[in-house]
Amino acid sequence: MNEIPVPRDIPLPMPAPEPVLIGVLIIFFLMHIVFVNFMVGGAFLTLWYQLRGLKEKRYDDLAYEIAATITANKSIAVVLGVGPLLAINTLYTVYFYTANALTGAFWISIIPLVITAFVLTYIHKYLWHQMERMKWLHIGLAIVVSLLFLFIPLIFLTNINLMLFPEKWGTIRGFFSALMLPNVFSRYAHFILACPAMTGLLMVWLFRRKNEVEIAATGFERVELIRKGYQWAFWPTAAQFVIGPLALLTLPETQESIHSVIAVFGVAILVSMGMAHLMFTETRRPAETIGKSFAPICALMLVVVGLMGAGRHLYREAAVAPHRELVRAKTEDYMRKVEEANR
Repeated sequence: MNEIPVPRDIPLPMPAPEPVLIGVLIIFFLMHIVFVNFMVGGAFLTLWYQLRGLKEKRYDDLAYEIAATITANKSIAVVLGVGPLLAINTLYTVYFYTANALTGAFWISIIPLVITAFVLTYIHKYLWHQMERMKWLHIGLAIVVSLLFLFIPLIFLTNINLMLFPEKWGTIRGFFSALMLPNVFSRYAHFILACPAMTGLLMVWLFRRKNEVEIAATGFERVELIRKGYQWAFWPTAAQFVIGPLALLTLPETQESIHSVIAVFGVAILVSMGMAHLMFTETRRPAETIGKSFAPICALMLVVVGLMGAGRHLYREAAVAPHRELVRAKTEDYMRKVEEANR
């Protein structure tokens, strides 16, 4: 069995109090991931409706409306991602950089992959009408963008998962090795399902606020568009009641107790049930009352997202706590030897 590597930490003071950095990490990451969900889900729904638009033109018009949101959500997601990236670098330096090094080639490939995805997204959006006679080429761009948006989060998730298990570092031989660690695919499925669900709510918000002329340009009635948004929100959320518990049950054991983690995720499941019930009710509402529960659904979604973020942080702390003590002891021993050598 390989010995667990115990590197030294960097003996530098924190740039801010630890609770502040933890708050930045959790709050800004959750804000970031919501807009990532909008971006990725928007790409999926755009592709879906473009394909349906091959037979019925109004679906192509609907795809155009959704595609118009992707670049804005992309920009917001990128900006909001800076804070949590800096915070995780500071709070989990040893763990984050070790995971990056172990998957080096794929980790650094995120930069060209993201650039490519964003450029293709702009081409797909702004040349929409010019490519009307090259529809399959245009759809091909949407397929490539969707595949890139599927793969890039998998790299991030694999690295974030790898940093939690120092005992596995000695056995990892690159990205695909790290990809096979427990919990990666269940967490990935959990993320993927969240994308169309969140984008469904975005559709409801978008089409509730458009004026009658803009709605008429889509070829749909307003109530149809709102109902489609709720359907996109409900069905992936319903699937989460299978995938979510699976992700929880496949969490590797830790030396520290994770009772608080289970309690937080348990509350999140209960809140999600109430939210899903409201979503399903909205899909059945008559035209004159549809949208009545939009605000409560969004409020419950915020609660669920917050609980998910808190639960993940608690698990992350429990997973690395024993190894952190080893790193702290080794760092103190190293600093003591440095002081002795300087006498």
